[in-house]
Amino acid sequence: MSAAPLRIVVAKPGLDGHDRGAKVVARALRDAGMEVIYTGLHQTPEQIVEAAIQEDADAVGLSVLSGAHMTQFAKVTELLRERDAADIVVFGGGIIPEEDLPELSRMGVATVFTPGATTTEIVDWVRSNVGADTADA
Repeated sequence: MSAAPLRIVVAKPGLDGHDRGAKVVARALRDAGMEVIYTGLHQTPEQIVEAAIQEDADAVGLSVLSGAHMTQFAKVTELLRERDAADIVVFGGGIIPEEDLPELSRMGVATVFTPGATTTEIVDWVRSNVGADTADA
């Protein structure tokens, strides 16, 4: 396959200071041959969207453990639409209640990985749902 590797921005929005899971996912995606840009802790939605656009990302993976997932995901998806970058796939992970998943989906979040998801599941989902293979050019 001669296609360019998928480019994924992995980000920690808000005040959440726990990033081990985000780093594990970033490493798994990188080890699977993707280009991964990890933005670090305490990113604003504006910083995350700017990074995704500047890096020409195919997807943004948000890790939220702080309970602010509804606000953070909503702002990122809204800003991507405002910047004509709604083609960037948004997925997430973290401690997110099952009852919030339908609303996150309505916001434009493609999927959410909750505790217990394996890195293999995440890598396989990204390969199947992000990039040129999933869209008609």
